[in-house]
Amino acid sequence: MQTSKAALTALAAVVAGAAVAVALTTTPAGAATGTGTGYLHTSGNKILDSTGATVRLTGINWFGMETDNRTFHGLWSSNPWKSQVDKMASLGYNTLRVPYSNDALKPGATATGVNDYVNPDLVGLSPMQILDKVVDYAGSKGMRIILDRHRPTAAGQSPLWYVSATPESTWINDWKSLAQHYANNPTVIGADLHNEPHAEGTNPAATGACWGCGDQTRDWRLAAERAGNAVLGVNPNWLIFVEGVSCPSGGLSNIWDNDPSNDEDCGWWGGNLSKAGQYPVRLDVANRLVYSPHEYATSVYHQTWFDAPDYPANMPAIWDKYWGYLYRQNIAPIMLGEFGTTLASNVDKIWLQELMKYMGTGVNGMSFTYWSWNPNSGDTGGIANDDWTTINQAKQDILQPYLIPPAGGGGNPTASPTPTVNPPGQCTVTYKQTNAWQGGFQGEVTVKNTGTGTIGNWTAVWTLPSGVTLNNAWNAVVTVSGTTWTAKGPDWARNLAPGASVAIGFTANGPAATPTNPTCS
Repeated sequence: MQTSKAALTALAAVVAGAAVAVALTTTPAGAATGTGTGYLHTSGNKILDSTGATVRLTGINWFGMETDNRTFHGLWSSNPWKSQVDKMASLGYNTLRVPYSNDALKPGATATGVNDYVNPDLVGLSPMQILDKVVDYAGSKGMRIILDRHRPTAAGQSPLWYVSATPESTWINDWKSLAQHYANNPTVIGADLHNEPHAEGTNPAATGACWGCGDQTRDWRLAAERAGNAVLGVNPNWLIFVEGVSCPSGGLSNIWDNDPSNDEDCGWWGGNLSKAGQYPVRLDVANRLVYSPHEYATSVYHQTWFDAPDYPANMPAIWDKYWGYLYRQNIAPIMLGEFGTTLASNVDKIWLQELMKYMGTGVNGMSFTYWSWNPNSGDTGGIANDDWTTINQAKQDILQPYLIPPAGGGGNPTASPTPTVNPPGQCTVTYKQTNAWQGGFQGEVTVKNTGTGTIGNWTAVWTLPSGVTLNNAWNAVVTVSGTTWTAKGPDWARNLAPGASVAIGFTANGPAATPTNPTCS
C-alpha cells in the first residue's frame, strides 16, 4: 500500500533520568497462543512452531519506517508507543508487519516525528534502535514481527525490487544484515522481501515485474529466490514471505490490441500469484516459504468484479484463482500481508466480511496482517482513529472473531475471568524511574506474582508526594486520590499466573519522586 503523509509535531526534548530499581520480568519471545513457541517453519499449507504445533498469525501493519520519518507513524501523538502496542495486543493482534525503506537502514539515518514528551525513552534513538525497542516490547507480550521491505527509498514504492539508488546488491545485503541482527531473536520471524511488485506505470509493454518469464531483470520469482536464499544463508530459521505481481507478464494487459480473447489476467499490486503453482519459488532451506498476496476493497480501486451481478458470491472463485489455490491444494501457507478498507460503502463492508469468512476460523485458517493500525492511510484509514488511541469499532467488530491474541497481550477484551486467587502476600511491587525532565518524570511499577496460584483482579497501591500529578499511564488502569495512586489490572493482564509480571508505566507532572508504601493484592 502506498502510504500517505501526515503533518508531524515534535515536542520538547526529554532529559533521561536515572534508573532506580530492578529489571523487568518478561514473557519469552513467541510463547503465546496463536503464535507458538520458538522459530516457525511450514508444512504444506500450515505454519508450525518449534514444537510442531499449528500457529496462525492474525496481525496488523504499523507503517512509517518506510517514509521520510524513518520510524513508526503515530509516535507524534499523545499516546505513548507502548500503549499503542498494548492496545493492539489487547484487541487480539498477535503479529506486527513493519514496513521499512532501505533509507531507514543507512548509517546516520535519523527518526523524525517523535513526541519526546510522551516517548522520552525514544529520545535520540536511530530508526533501528527504535525498531529494536518495539521488537523487544512486542516480544515480551508474545507477539511476532514480520519485516517488510516496503520501498527501496523513502520517496515511494517501485514496480521492481531495485532502483538506481538501491540496486539489487544493496537490497540483498540489507536483508542479510537484518537477518544477522535478529538471528537470535525469535520474535522476528521473517522477511517480506519486497512490497507489491507490479506492472510499470501506464505502459502496456512488458517492463514491470513478471512471474516465470525468465528475464533476470524482471522475473520477481527468480529475484525472490536470490534474496530468500541469501537471507536463509545467514539465518536459516526465518520464514521467507513472497508477494505476487499484478500481471504475470509484467505488462499492464493486452487490452491495447482490442482483442478480448487474449487479455491478460491482472490483479492487485502484489496480489497475483496465479503462476506460482506452475513456477514455484525454490528455496535452499525446506519449509520456509510463505506466499503473501495483497487484497483490497473499492476504497483503493474499483475492480470489475465488484460490479458482477453475483457479487459477493463471485469472490471466492476470484480469490482461489489469484492465490487461494496455493492454500487449498496444500502447496504452501498463505499470509495475506495487506487488506483493508475505509468501510465507507456497503460493498466494502460485504467484501471484508466475506474475505474473513474465506480465510477461515481458528488456528487452521489462513494468516493475515490487516492494513493498517495507522489512521493516516489515505486509501483505507486504520483500526486506530485519528487520535491514535480510540478504535474504529466497526472494522474491529468484523475482524474480532478471527483474531487469536498473544498470551501476553490479551484475549477477548470483554471476557470475564474466573481466576483462582492467591493467598495474601504472594505478589511484590518494585519501581524504577526511567526518565526525568524539567517539571516531570516517567516511572515504571512492576507487579510480580511470586506465589503458586493465579492472582485474579490484582491491584497495586503506592504513595507519591503532594504536588505530583498523573499525566498518563499504560498497562494498567491508574487512578489518583490525594497522594494515593492505585493501579488495577487491564483486561489483557487482569490475571497474573505464577511467576508472571506486568510493568505499569506512567508519566507524572511535578518533581521526580520514588513511590513509598507499595503494596499489591
